[in-house]
Amino acid sequence: MIKEKNNHKELKDLTLLDRFLFAEAVEDQETMEIILEIILGRDVILKHLPQAEKEARAFRWGKYVKLDVWAKDIDENVYDAEVQKKDTKDLPKRSRLYNGVIDSKLMKSGNKTYNELNDVFIIIIAPFDLFGKGLYKYTFEMMCEEYPGIKLEDGATRIFLNTRGADPTGVSDELIELLKYFETTVSKTERAASSERIRKLQDKIDEIKSNEEIGERYMNLWEEIEIERQEAVEQEKKETALRMKEKGFDYKVIEEVTELSKEEIEKL
Repeated sequence: MIKEKNNHKELKDLTLLDRFLFAEAVEDQETMEIILEIILGRDVILKHLPQAEKEARAFRWGKYVKLDVWAKDIDENVYDAEVQKKDTKDLPKRSRLYNGVIDSKLMKSGNKTYNELNDVFIIIIAPFDLFGKGLYKYTFEMMCEEYPGIKLEDGATRIFLNTRGADPTGVSDELIELLKYFETTVSKTERAASSERIRKLQDKIDEIKSNEEIGERYMNLWEEIEIERQEAVEQEKKETALRMKEKGFDYKVIEEVTELSKEEIEKL
């Protein structure tokens, strides 16, 4: 029997690891700046408003890539921030694709030299340890294998953040608190953060969760997704039934497996 899943949560129950809430939050310039500053350990002043769910692709025939949040600061550094709840086993290569797609958009036909490419930071925040070393933060830049002290200096940095880290080496208490907040996203009244910046972040998230317009938009989005999911399930049932029908299965067996009626199966 083909099973259907329904994992709908109310807006108030979302955490910053949920794409909808993350996108709503970081479209606010100050919120995005706070998150980047805590992650990178330096001041960040964004040049433009962050763009949530910015769709891009490298070539007309290439795979579509939807970036969670895209932003650029006054020093022309470009940031792509992503939240990922499930370990899809492909995040390192996916981050490579994101970097390539961004570079392809940044390199204009009139550029005289590749040195005009912006520095790019790909940041992925997840509730699991992708590399199994217990760290909260894993930062990657190109290094020489034969002489590890030599950096390629190509301007590309990829950062993987683990909200469930255990080893605080090399990270601030504020970053650890931020990552814990990403996973729980409790209100300020439930638990006041020790960091002033995270308290400010809590206020902004509380405002989003209490905003009726955003709540309605979330419900409409969920309903659209639910309709698409139902259509996909029905299509899967029909495809399964057709394959079973072609293989000569008894209609009663097909009905039991797919939950389609005999009349629906006969029409296939």
